[in-house]
Amino acid sequence: MEEYSAKDLFDLLNQQDECDWIEAKGGKESSHSVMETVCAFANEPGLGGGYIILGIAEDKTTLFPQYKSVNIDDPDKSQRDFVTQCSSMFNIPIRPKVSVETVYGNTVVKIKVDELPANQKPLFFKNEGLPHGAYRRVGPTDQKCTEDDLRIFYTDFKSYDTTPVPGTSLNDVDEHALKRYRSLREKVNPTAEELSYDDQELLESLGCLNKQNKNELNLAGLVLFGTSKALRSNFPMIRVDYIRVPGNQWVEDPDNRFTTIDMRGPLLTLLFRLIDAINADLPKGFLLSDDSLQANSIGLPTKALREAIVNAIMHRSYREHRPIQVIRYDNRIEIRNPGYSLKAEDRLGEPGSEARNPFIATVFHETNLAETKGSGIRAMRKLMDRAHLAPPTFESDRESNEFVTRLLLHHFLDERDLKWLVQFEEFNLSDSQKQALIFVREVGAIDNHTHRQMSNMEVSKASYELRQLKSFDLLEPKGKGKATYYVAGKLLKSKNHEPALTEVIDAPSSVKDLSTPVQDLSTPVQDLSTPVQDLSTPPPIEEDLQKQIDLLNQREHNTEKVKDIIRKICQQGSVKAIHIAQLLGKREDYIKKKYLSEMIKSGELEYLYPEMINHPEQAYLTAKKFNSQ
Repeated sequence: MEEYSAKDLFDLLNQQDECDWIEAKGGKESSHSVMETVCAFANEPGLGGGYIILGIAEDKTTLFPQYKSVNIDDPDKSQRDFVTQCSSMFNIPIRPKVSVETVYGNTVVKIKVDELPANQKPLFFKNEGLPHGAYRRVGPTDQKCTEDDLRIFYTDFKSYDTTPVPGTSLNDVDEHALKRYRSLREKVNPTAEELSYDDQELLESLGCLNKQNKNELNLAGLVLFGTSKALRSNFPMIRVDYIRVPGNQWVEDPDNRFTTIDMRGPLLTLLFRLIDAINADLPKGFLLSDDSLQANSIGLPTKALREAIVNAIMHRSYREHRPIQVIRYDNRIEIRNPGYSLKAEDRLGEPGSEARNPFIATVFHETNLAETKGSGIRAMRKLMDRAHLAPPTFESDRESNEFVTRLLLHHFLDERDLKWLVQFEEFNLSDSQKQALIFVREVGAIDNHTHRQMSNMEVSKASYELRQLKSFDLLEPKGKGKATYYVAGKLLKSKNHEPALTEVIDAPSSVKDLSTPVQDLSTPVQDLSTPVQDLSTPPPIEEDLQKQIDLLNQREHNTEKVKDIIRKICQQGSVKAIHIAQLLGKREDYIKKKYLSEMIKSGELEYLYPEMINHPEQAYLTAKKFNSQ
């Protein structure tokens, strides 16, 4: 890697913001945060390492992203502590190059970390072990490793979908699924050679059989073509749950939370059943013909819905023993599948695909059920835009090993929106800024990541647009650093009235016909000046529960005991992380990392606002299945 001075790196930060090989630390971050970056730089294949600068912080008071130097008072101590941690915290000692330099009169510490040789990877924290004690550099962030990452480090090029499933045989193949494949493949290429094969030869050519035992199915063969009985007996959690939630939030009525349909079967037939179930639940005008996944519609494009569902079942992690969830709210469809995106979030929609399950993906591509060359997300965006619907948003969470797709059933910009936006004409807002205001009106908050995805723009431009809305008092920032999000500002709160269609507020003629009429699917606009639920104080605690909390040791090692107490705290209603931490006498960041994130992943807890994890009023609820415990 090329040598840079601290001044060079400082200038680069102000030109392009943090990137995959530069990390700025203001000096107030925890030492563990710095060491995570060291681990990520040392591990990331092909990166060549990276630079960390201690004493450089982002200035949030300016309209444009700006970094400033913050003096390190005792650089010698900072160096000693850092070098000591590098030699003792990991499975092998790390020897980075450390130097003290000056940037605009302030003392900073520059650290250069080289990428480790392949035979020394993965580097990981000794007290955490593998895989979660190792980190990778994904864009400008440090991410915990998963089982999928370990394959890269150990040069295991076998995909998980070729794993043999002991005890299965050709008798476990659903003949209807095979017929469906032949029918779809013939439509794409009537002269395809594999159409002349018998069933066993066809399965073998598709990579669906154990190479050492041609009478045994592998994972791809079972999930693509296996009977429901075989799937249930071997992988009971590989299914799709279609959940219908009344309203726009996960929990509105604790006594009547939702209805659910559990679906299981070979993917090539399950996909059609799932589309039909969702189609039956959408507003009038969403029609599908028999044996088809495409239809003309005045609302949500069926092909966009198809792409989202195919993406989930094709790219999910089959190592994870949990189902895909398709959640139908009044104002959106949310698809949650196990397995984070192997492609960095800022590259979603770009050409090129990284398949977690290449043999499963190939079957979907060959039958035209999936877009090729990684263009599915880009196609979704175009289809939603063409229908004048809000662009889809995507969230990839490596820590929870989950990918979420959200399709908002809200027209941007319909006549009602245009009338509402007339109030802000004086600011000459861009279309993407108008979308941001409507998103805040509908959801309550927005962050850089969501705005960037909705408008398909770079990080710096998204930051500029949000900061500009802040300067107009339309948005107000909350949080710090990468966790910054925006809620309604003073001016937006004062103008949150949504005019009726009959009100005489003329929208500009040039933008009146941006969308077709659509059935109103959303609830009335909430008052942006007050939170939906009062979460400002901790909930009252019963005497017996308080006694259990008092009996906890200062360094309690029984995690199940603590989790049981957290479940009981969250049974009475939504509780913020800070209040859970206060009740337990711990730091909020510790409680989040040690317990809450794990309990969300295991399904013990649920988010109050799953559509935006960084929501300002985010809180936790005990999952229904644990409420009686």
